[in-house]
Amino acid sequence: MDGGGAVHNRSVEDVFSDFRGRRNGVIKALTVDVEEFYQQCDPDKENLCLYGFPNEVWEVNLPAEEVPPELPEPALGINFARDGMQERDWLALVAVHSDSWLLSVAYYFGARFGFDKADRRRLFNMINDLPTVFEVVTGLAKKQVKEKSSSANGSKSKSSLKTRETETQGVYVRQPVAREDVEALYEEDEDEHGDTLCGACGENYATDEFWICCDICEKWFHGKCVRITPAKAVHINQYKCPSCSSSKRSRI
Repeated sequence: MDGGGAVHNRSVEDVFSDFRGRRNGVIKALTVDVEEFYQQCDPDKENLCLYGFPNEVWEVNLPAEEVPPELPEPALGINFARDGMQERDWLALVAVHSDSWLLSVAYYFGARFGFDKADRRRLFNMINDLPTVFEVVTGLAKKQVKEKSSSANGSKSKSSLKTRETETQGVYVRQPVAREDVEALYEEDEDEHGDTLCGACGENYATDEFWICCDICEKWFHGKCVRITPAKAVHINQYKCPSCSSSKRSRI
């Protein structure tokens, strides 16, 4: 179950790319695609696992049949706990186990490809620079960024970015901005939100990408991660991210 595109060479960068792709797939399952993920984890089915693949696709499926498996396997039976706890707690539990699985796969490749001490340290540092799946899913990553931003930027308001849009540079401007002011606008936004993380994939803010903020939880998302284009955003009066859109569901 390598999902296609599994690492075949011995580069630390390629192993990290494999890790990041699998991680992004898992994060999508637990955030953007959480409705579909929840439905697929039927407690009446057999032991199910959450897989993330290098191409950022996720899948809920039965564990590999071969023994030993080609790769380390994710936590088994995540569906059985679904209805026995609060949804947010269940998602956090799956996230923790997913973090463990992602590290085990990365270091499996490290051992398989004969990484030395320096390579293993470099791989760990690259992985450690990203928020964990647990931090993204529970909002801890966003909280840490908020605390860091507030201490660095004082009382700067998020509203300045929420009311801006330019289709070419991904900054949402609903009020007219003079052409000569656009460059300064980007610099201000990058300074203020350079440490902002996407609520779906956990990657950093960049001014060359379109972002949108949820008006309910105030998390920021890459447009591509939540399937919102600049053209579509123009017609949205109040944007709700996938998690907030599904929060009205009453679950045990």
